[in-house]
Amino acid sequence: MQNLSSPNEQWAMDFMSDTLYGGRRYRILNIMDEFNRELIEFEVSNSLPSNKVIQALQRAIDFRGKPKSIRVDNGPEFISHKLEAYCYIHNIELKFIQPGKPMQNSRVERFNGSMRREFFNAYIFSSLDEVRYMAKEWIDDYNHNRPHTVLNKLSPIEYLEQYNLEANYSDLSCPKGVLEILCQSDKIIRRIDNERRNTI
Repeated sequence: MQNLSSPNEQWAMDFMSDTLYGGRRYRILNIMDEFNRELIEFEVSNSLPSNKVIQALQRAIDFRGKPKSIRVDNGPEFISHKLEAYCYIHNIELKFIQPGKPMQNSRVERFNGSMRREFFNAYIFSSLDEVRYMAKEWIDDYNHNRPHTVLNKLSPIEYLEQYNLEANYSDLSCPKGVLEILCQSDKIIRRIDNERRNTI
């Protein structure tokens, strides 16, 4: 897999599917920034044609900024001319994995595996609104509290915050040891502030 050096360098998109209590099937689209494994947007619906994929992608861009590239499989929603035109207009490269080789999209596939085990297999949902509400809760917890070995045992949000701090402090030309102390101090201060807000 490609080593990434900054946020928005490469995103990944992929689908999952499951069944409501009454037997009706639905789908979920996950959009991930591969740099820090953050799930930045998702969409839940009975069907997810290319126009809904584009709407979800636009929400992700509005929230996070534009990616340089997006890795996808060869599903009909991703190979559609609508998505191709959207990415061309916005100067985003679509990178298609080889057919039958999902591990070429392994970062988002790994996320999907965790979501399958811990979310879809753990609950029975009666409505799409219930799926959306609980998926948001689960994803927020994943982004903020799930440490990753490849992220130096930080959560996706912590890893992104550390990257932003290091980028800011690097302008000061600090020695590496001083830079690490400054970043750690800022991290501790943010956690204390969050704990204070949660107790108010």
